[in-house]
Parts: sequence; C-alpha cells; structure tokens
Amino acid sequence: MPVVEESEGPCASGRGLPVAIVDACLRGGLGGSPTAVLQQPPASEAERRRIPALLSTSHAVFVREEGREGGLPVVSMRFSTAEGDLPACGHGTVAALAVLAEGAGTEEYRAVLRVAGTTFTGRAVRNRDGLVEAVFETDCIALRAATPAERGLVLPPLGLAAGEMGEACVATLGRPRMLLALPSRSALAALAPDADRLRAACDRFGLLGCYVYCEPDADGRTAARLFAPSIGVPEDIANANSTACLAAHLAPRGIARIAVDMGDSLGHPATITAGSRKTSQGPLVHVGGVARIARRITVKADDLA
Repeated sequence: MPVVEESEGPCASGRGLPVAIVDACLRGGLGGSPTAVLQQPPASEAERRRIPALLSTSHAVFVREEGREGGLPVVSMRFSTAEGDLPACGHGTVAALAVLAEGAGTEEYRAVLRVAGTTFTGRAVRNRDGLVEAVFETDCIALRAATPAERGLVLPPLGLAAGEMGEACVATLGRPRMLLALPSRSALAALAPDADRLRAACDRFGLLGCYVYCEPDADGRTAARLFAPSIGVPEDIANANSTACLAAHLAPRGIARIAVDMGDSLGHPATITAGSRKTSQGPLVHVGGVARIARRITVKADDLA
C-alpha cells in the first residue's frame, strides 16, 4: 500500500505527508464524500494530482494558515483532482473547515478563507459525536441562460431531449457548469450518461460538467447529480459549489433555502444545504454540510514521485 496508518494526530509528519480523510456532507451521520485534506501541501501540481489517485478520493484540498485578519485566522486553500488543480471546491471547503476546527480545539471555529484570489468567510461547529457542521459564504456566483448550442451538444450525452427537461442555465463559481432541471427523482435516477461524449461537449464550451437536479418540494428538499468527466470525476458524490449555484438560481422564485440529496447512485448518500439572503452588495449565498474526520494516514514522499 502507498500509505501507512497515522494515529499520532494532525502534526505528526516525520515519515511523510499527514492526511486527514474527511467524509464531507454526510446525510444523517452516514455516507458523505471522502475527501483528502493536507496541511502540508506538495509543491508541484503533479504531486498534488497524485494525492486523490493514491487515496481513491475524488478531490484533495490543501490548506495553509497565513496569519490573522480582524481577529480571525486567514487560511489559503487550493484543490486538486487526478486531472489537475481546481479554482474552487465546495465539499473540499467543508472538509477543510472540519479539519481546521478540530485543530483549533474549540467548539466553534471561524476563519477568513482565500481561494484563487477570492476571499470569503467560513464557520464550523463541532459536537460531541465527532461531527462538524461547516458553512461558508459566497457572493461570487454568476448566472446566465444556456445557449441553444450548449444545450444541443450537452443534452444528448445525458440521454435527454429538450422536451424532457425544464430550465437550463450556466452558473459560474470557480468554473462554469450547466444546471439542468428534471421533473422528478425517478427521472434523475435513470440518467446514465455517456462520459466520453459528455466530456467532449463540456470541453467544447469550457464547462466543468453538468449538475442535473429535480424541482424542489415545498420545503426546499430536492436531489441532484453532478457529472464532471472534464475534471476526472464521472459523477461526484457531493458538490457544494453547484448547490450554491442552484440556491442562487432558485432565489428569485422565493426559495430561500434548499437541502439537496446527492450520492445515492454511488452508494454514498450525501446532503448539502444552501440558502441566500439579500445584502446591500447583492445576494449572499451560504452553503455547507456535516462532516466527520474518518481517519488519518501518512503518504510516503516516494509515492508522490
């Protein structure tokens, strides 16, 4: 095996890079998206790309504390999949906040987070069961209608025709992705995309992937699936940034808060919550989930070569 078990805490690193594996965006304390969190990031993109491949996680997040601002710690974050670095990752942010909160040793943890030139705030609350509820805020979401050309290339690999779906828009938070509405959970569960064709279509328009969701019920509960072969993730267990985009998209309809179930098709039930509120600067979206540090391991330096 390329890793060894690590039981000496988050700072023990003499034999390699310490990694926390965090199950992010749990549903009822179960499932979630396994995410690697490192507080000693490798220097090169090639080494960062190796981490998800070695640990069989879809994503890895690399965090570094860089001082304080307004009484809060300032933490920079960067994210990678096996395909390369990403400008943002929502469930990776949830996972990172869980690790930072445990390291702080306080019941509540707050920080200023910096990702790819943007700054926002994050908060995490720990409970006695080892769970952490993490939330972060963003006002950087851009929305536009999907073009006929985008719909024409992206829908067929999903097995969808224009008449089978509702709204289609492109939302950008870090990277653009298409949001597609379906009428029911059964229609969502039935999707079986052609990953190669979908990747080609998404690459054609610079899209991260497609976040397909069904209409929320009266309580704002819904379900979604994210297909992102363009970043090496055929289907994501949990995607908080896309859920934040959905919250921004639904807000003009008076839907102030949503809870989105994901991961069922992959055997990892996950739930992300999100909502929006108006501010003097415009809409502010808050998004998050519940996380648990599942285990700690050490990656040997030789395995990153």
